[in-house]
Amino acid sequence: MPVQMELSRIIISEINDQQVIYLKEIDGDRQFPIMIGIFEATSIHRRIKAFEPPRPLTHDLVVHIVEKMGGELDSVVISDLQEGTYFANLRIKVDGELIEIDARPSDAIAVAVTCVPQLPIFVDESVLSESEL
Repeated sequence: MPVQMELSRIIISEINDQQVIYLKEIDGDRQFPIMIGIFEATSIHRRIKAFEPPRPLTHDLVVHIVEKMGGELDSVVISDLQEGTYFANLRIKVDGELIEIDARPSDAIAVAVTCVPQLPIFVDESVLSESEL
């Protein structure tokens, strides 16, 4: 059963290639980090700080394409953890059907925070149990 989470922290380092985002359980105390790239971290950080770029960025493009094609972005699910790598799905409603698109968690979360309102983020219980701090 997926657990609803929220983005609780972003750590951007200018001296490391890997950045860190933390997801925290909405109705609990569990949390865990995900290492991501600088571009995704910057995109997420800009959206959280309500920065509006003069032209659409990549994650804006994804949102616009889905909407123009008649889809509705629904949620993000971090569904698996294999050898230290997280796997996620971007869930889209199309003609009443829920479609899951494989995505890196960083990109899926960047899309989630680009949407207005932000998309809910879920993590499978098995992933959360294995990732807990």
